[in-house]
Amino acid sequence: MRSLAIINQKGGVGKTTTAVNVAAALARDGQNVLLIDLDPQSHATLHVGLELTPEQPTIYDLLVDGTALGDVACSVGERLAVIPSSVDLVSAELELAGRDARETRLRRALAACREAYDYCIVDCGPSLGLLTVNALVAVQEVIIPLQPHFLALQGLGRLLETIARARQSLNPELRVTGVVLCMHEHGTRLAQEVRDDVAQFLASAAPDRPWHGARLFATLIRRNIKLAECPSFGRTIFDYAPGSHGAEDYAALAREIAAVASSPPARETLPADTANLAPSYVHADGQPQ
Repeated sequence: MRSLAIINQKGGVGKTTTAVNVAAALARDGQNVLLIDLDPQSHATLHVGLELTPEQPTIYDLLVDGTALGDVACSVGERLAVIPSSVDLVSAELELAGRDARETRLRRALAACREAYDYCIVDCGPSLGLLTVNALVAVQEVIIPLQPHFLALQGLGRLLETIARARQSLNPELRVTGVVLCMHEHGTRLAQEVRDDVAQFLASAAPDRPWHGARLFATLIRRNIKLAECPSFGRTIFDYAPGSHGAEDYAALAREIAAVASSPPARETLPADTANLAPSYVHADGQPQ
């Protein structure tokens, strides 16, 4: 099973839209796909039209109580299953804070289903807390959606250092597969400048960095009103507006992701000047708390 986390600590950059519609596109192409909603806002759950009953277990039950993944997964299509989220997930970080191996809860849950799915896609919330750390420990690859604005670039360095420390301390196979530009507007100077800056930054990555070899995806997700409308109907872009630019773009992005060879990176050693960037879940010596 190939596993990918869709991550950016900035909200409103297209994380959930990308996670849901890439998952749907891969399922349409004949892949068995598991989509995990790891955001307390539950936007991916709402996006696919999943209405939970009070008895339905969610990602909270999987992480906190150890409920089996098979008991939580909900089928929402012929080849697409979803691990839903709910507002209960807000308290998960506090409840897990004092427990052993709290960073590996999701990885252990996924270990039991690696033969059942071709892809696992994790939609992460807009934070770099314990839930996102669980995603970084559980997956092999990271895809970063980015809006082509200069302010959206500000947090990219911090996010990449968090990924680097998660790889060094907890998941040596983790790598950044690429950056996808969302809500792109063709013909604007700003969008082109941001695109050039990101491409240059990725191309200059040292071999020991987890984003070495990462690509700026050729597919640009154009700003499209149909992408904004379809979550309110509980449908993917392919069910809501299959002839739209949004459907065309996400189908192309899914094909581009599928074409990327999945090979584990060489383990890195972080330079000393990044010690002050260690997130709260890692001690200053680089070891998990």
